[in-house]
Amino acid sequence: MQSFENKVAVITGAASGIGKALAIQLAAMGTRVAIADVNEEKLKQTSEEVLRQGGKVTWHVVDVSSRAAVYGFADAVIRQYEAVHIVINNAGVALSNVTVENLAYEDLEWILGVNLWGVIYGTKAFLPHLLRQSQANLVNVSSTFGLTASAQAAAYSTSKFAVRGFTEALRQELSETSVSVTIVFPGGIRTNVAQNARQAKGGEPINNPEEAVRQFEERAQTTPTEAASQIIKGIKRNAPRVLIGRDAALLDLLVRLKPGSYDSFMLKHVVTHYDES
Repeated sequence: MQSFENKVAVITGAASGIGKALAIQLAAMGTRVAIADVNEEKLKQTSEEVLRQGGKVTWHVVDVSSRAAVYGFADAVIRQYEAVHIVINNAGVALSNVTVENLAYEDLEWILGVNLWGVIYGTKAFLPHLLRQSQANLVNVSSTFGLTASAQAAAYSTSKFAVRGFTEALRQELSETSVSVTIVFPGGIRTNVAQNARQAKGGEPINNPEEAVRQFEERAQTTPTEAASQIIKGIKRNAPRVLIGRDAALLDLLVRLKPGSYDSFMLKHVVTHYDES
């Protein structure tokens, strides 16, 4: 993407965290942003902040796990702006730690609905509009848990590995088109997703949730503002993949060097953390 001026960017999960930071930064660069989230109150706050800084924004309450809602969102954006140049499928949710044995189907369906189907719906709803542009970018946010798996995070890892496979296949399919495809792997990001993680039905109760959140925030190495800046730099250079944070780079290297034997490292050093949203 050579210039962001007067482009139209769609961002899901924009009520907080990376999505909010992306909306603010892109709007400051002259991009018209269409933002979506299920949290209406915080989504309005993002919109108001963009407007205070002189940006252009429309906000839409959207449950990305609903195909009808996402396609309705796409229709609304096209009616408003008549074009889309950048789509960032960022919305994501988390589950509290739970083993596969205790994982409820209801929880698995819920997390796949948002983290995977939300990306698929967002991609397919907007892709025809992106393909009409001489230059366009599609960005799907995975996770370091799309690079490596972790005990008691099978549901989350399943969703993020699937986003990776879907996006990398799509990138090959679109390699001769005007649409550049980027997959993002955030490490620990200081967002609200840990606080908002759903308590799995079959998971072990968290004895001290405040302490768990505090520990997550201490381990998180990157701010949403820093993460958004790196994603925008990736869009600018049409990067096929973006690793965010030293922890992401470390885990990427680990799985390359020890693809079949990184389990002991994960069990010893990695505490389940969540990134986007």
